[in-house]
Amino acid sequence: MASGKRPEHRAPPEIYYNEEEARKYTSNSRIIEIQQQLSERAIELLRLPEDQCCFILDIGCGSGLSGECLTEQGHVWVGLDISRHMLDVAVLRECEGDLIYGDMGQGIPFRAGSFDGAISVSAIQWLCNADKKGHHPPKRLYKFFSMLYASLNRGAKAVLQLYPENSSQLELITQQAMRAGFTGGLVVDYPNSTKAKKMFLCLFSGGSVQELPPGLGTDVNNADQSQHVAYSDKRERVKNMRGKPPKKSRDWILEKKERRKRQGKDVRADSKYTGRRRARKF
Repeated sequence: MASGKRPEHRAPPEIYYNEEEARKYTSNSRIIEIQQQLSERAIELLRLPEDQCCFILDIGCGSGLSGECLTEQGHVWVGLDISRHMLDVAVLRECEGDLIYGDMGQGIPFRAGSFDGAISVSAIQWLCNADKKGHHPPKRLYKFFSMLYASLNRGAKAVLQLYPENSSQLELITQQAMRAGFTGGLVVDYPNSTKAKKMFLCLFSGGSVQELPPGLGTDVNNADQSQHVAYSDKRERVKNMRGKPPKKSRDWILEKKERRKRQGKDVRADSKYTGRRRARKF
């Protein structure tokens, strides 16, 4: 990707993701598909306990696409984002996580040991830019990582998917993460494919020594195909193992309504039409 085309080179995130961009981001089916794939892979790399509801922080949550994946897998989450417009879209989409407006470069505003894990999709590289006079990327990265470390339970993991501009930027990010106390490293999926290659910074916050998960795919010719199969197959396996009903099915809708009732929200009464697929219009 040419440097001139990178979103973080066009404007600060709170300006770049304006009302129009936020709406476009959440209505583009291709973007939604990619975001869901990356989110599901990040959750997979967290290696959360099976059949256990965990409290997860979603950093740079945007319009709540990654949070929806956490909800589908039975977790409770809090989202942090610097774009008010993206958060407004998340509210309109009735995302089930709590949403907080804030700049991750100023730290994570939660008490110590609050979360069982953290994920982030396509957000961390924004901290490498000095968008304002007082911005100093190394300091902002260290502030972010040190407060993230404190907000996690000991032994918890953070998985941050990122698009570093170059090796120097990647080194800066990992250096500040390790300086803040994290261990871990980089997991690269499909390293030999230009199109399918994805990077995930997997960080461990203390506890026993943990091994980095392996990256997916090494065959250049089949990288795109293997990426698609791996994500979709993993998604279905997780749902089957945990007894989750297929998305948009009647049982899925009833479970979602029940969760919303427990949260004290207004929910329509069930009827024989609940979850029924509507006939197509002529």
